[in-house]
Amino acid sequence: MNYEYIGYTADRRVVKGKIDAPGEKEAGDKLAAGGYQVVSLKESGGALAAGMPSFFEKGASQGEIILFSRQLALLLESGVGIVQSLDLLRAQTTNKALAVMLDTIISDLRAGNPLSASLEKHPKAFNRMFCKMIAVGEQTGQLENVLRNLAGYAEQSNAAQRKVKQAMTYPIIVLVLGVGVGFLAVTFILPPIMDMFSTLGGELPLVTQILIGFVAFMGSYGVYVMLALLGICLLLYMYTRTTDGALRKDRLLLYMPVLGRLNLLNTLARVCRSTTILFNSGLPLPEILKLTAESSGNLVISNALMGVEQDIIKGEGLAAAMGKYPEFLPLMVEMTRVGEETGNLDNTLGIVADSFEIEAADKLTAVLGMIEPAMTVIIGLVVGFLALSIFIPIYSGLSLVGG
Repeated sequence: MNYEYIGYTADRRVVKGKIDAPGEKEAGDKLAAGGYQVVSLKESGGALAAGMPSFFEKGASQGEIILFSRQLALLLESGVGIVQSLDLLRAQTTNKALAVMLDTIISDLRAGNPLSASLEKHPKAFNRMFCKMIAVGEQTGQLENVLRNLAGYAEQSNAAQRKVKQAMTYPIIVLVLGVGVGFLAVTFILPPIMDMFSTLGGELPLVTQILIGFVAFMGSYGVYVMLALLGICLLLYMYTRTTDGALRKDRLLLYMPVLGRLNLLNTLARVCRSTTILFNSGLPLPEILKLTAESSGNLVISNALMGVEQDIIKGEGLAAAMGKYPEFLPLMVEMTRVGEETGNLDNTLGIVADSFEIEAADKLTAVLGMIEPAMTVIIGLVVGFLALSIFIPIYSGLSLVGG
């Protein structure tokens, strides 16, 4: 059997190759006898996967890309070559999809292609902004710093998303538990009570009749109701994939009651972070705005940024161009003007991003403060309705038995 290996020689030089052996242990023994310290040893068989089209290629999580960026920066700063560094990272990664990507990237580098061009072939893991920044780092000789900046930027974006997910965990759990309790009550508790009451010849209370009617309706037409809801959701999803639908959806996200301001703050904070990191890399402002528009995550903001880019090309200042679009909040516009006047645009936008993130965190706390009691009231009403539907017949049945 053939095995691929990565190891160190006695003089600490990284080597990579293939070895033929009956088993993994024998392959390791052969390499040890040859003076190699093995870092990675696995059965060969990645040729087909390495040539997999990017359309079918699996991606990598944001956390894995952050770790990859930091480790690659550390290895490069330590004086390890780019190919050897990628070899080591490929050997230690537990994500098979990322390992396959790194295999093809290493092959491209050995063929003489730049790292940025190789990364562009894997858009599910490395977006256009990431690749562009890597290209700037290659041109300026600051690849290690660029990798660290990219990792820091991604970590800040990840932290904001993680806060939202953590904050929504409790309301979702309460909702699921409420639905589960209601289902169990209607399915297992109510039917025996109905049978008992009908046997005794009593008339069911109105609340119980309403519940029974609802259950009967869902039993007869529930499948059609679910199919109709799924059809509506599918049509809405397909509509949001169109340009007009995506624009309407993103506009709704920015201007909907309560949550609109929160979405706008998070999006603008991401725009400020992106602009800061790209500005520090020395890219021209029109190029910065184009890349930031692509990574903004909201089509309304993207269109506004592209409009700002066109105004800058015509000779207007950044703050003046931003002031034409209501999506950019006054604080962002004024701080951008200050940054332009002082020549400190990256720092001022970083301050704006911090301010927006703090306000977004406060807004999120306020929204959750409204969601939790609202859900408690709703679930209380549902549970109360179920309790009345179940216990009133029980008491009525007892009175019939007593009579």
